[in-house]
Amino acid sequence: MTTLPESRPEPLDPSPAGPQPGLLSWLRFGTLWIAVCGLAYPAVTTLLAGGLFPAQANGSLITRGTQVVGSALVGQTFTGDGYFIGRPSAAGSGYDPVNASGSNLAPSNPALRERVQALSRQIAAREGVSADRIPPDLLTASGSGLDPHISPAGAQLQVARIAQARGLSRDAVLNLIAGATERGALGLGQPGVNVLKLNLTLDAAAPLPASTPAR
Repeated sequence: MTTLPESRPEPLDPSPAGPQPGLLSWLRFGTLWIAVCGLAYPAVTTLLAGGLFPAQANGSLITRGTQVVGSALVGQTFTGDGYFIGRPSAAGSGYDPVNASGSNLAPSNPALRERVQALSRQIAAREGVSADRIPPDLLTASGSGLDPHISPAGAQLQVARIAQARGLSRDAVLNLIAGATERGALGLGQPGVNVLKLNLTLDAAAPLPASTPAR
């Protein structure tokens, strides 16, 4: 009986078929994508943003006359009986865009509770109200520490003090708050009052002697 030789499969060629791209091809490919993604795309989007949304592209700056007094996107610290006061800020020494951050303290943290209680007593004394009437946004910092808005309730809490300092009626101040109340895009989100814009409106309606919004 004749024994046939055992057949074995041909070994596979580990190298893929066809020529491989060389170093020069990879350099060309990388240079192309650097030019497209790193130069052309940013240039086009910058030009489009500046053309379609010039105010937003330049930081949503707010001016009084020819002077830039702030941004609609970043809060400011206000003091004095004649100004609406915004929410606390944990960004640097207050509303510092370079150090944007929240307090990073959990609700159970004793330090946060002590801070809120102290601020609650301060606001209650300043506005002449009981502590349970103070809206939460006046007691806590936002996640970025830069939020320029307070709630309508937070603004309304300050009406009596503002009206007395400005020589305005309560209804006049409430109308200013209503005019400064904003909503998000397409009317979505909770309403908010931009404190800087409202204080500038106050200055125009009933100027304080030698007064300038804190910046």
